[in-house]
Amino acid sequence: MAGALSGLKVVELGEMVSAPYAAKLMADMGAEVIKIERPGVGDRARTRGPFPGGQAHPEKSGLYLYLNTNKFGVTLDVSRPEGFGLLERLIAGADVLIHNVAPPDMDRIGLSFERLRSRNPRLVMSSITPW
Repeated sequence: MAGALSGLKVVELGEMVSAPYAAKLMADMGAEVIKIERPGVGDRARTRGPFPGGQAHPEKSGLYLYLNTNKFGVTLDVSRPEGFGLLERLIAGADVLIHNVAPPDMDRIGLSFERLRSRNPRLVMSSITPW
């Protein structure tokens, strides 16, 4: 059975809880969610437990696994022009962008609604505080 949000394409640029949780809810309702993670580091939630047997491992974080079920993942360095260009291409085909990037970092990497909306006029952008 198709979910209520089937056919909706969401790009998530978030770490820890706020943006990943919002995107998880959408994925659980059938949206196609693509999670963006930083190369070599990934989402900081990967460093948080609980971990099976108490052994920390970035692929076994209970918090990370819970928040990112039903999502696709891609690694991009959006602080570099090549990575940001790929992000823009993903957003061009998306319906929604969910992020919890802090405002100073948004300006630094060029993540403004005006810029992204010029590439996708129907884009809905949700900015959530990272706390």
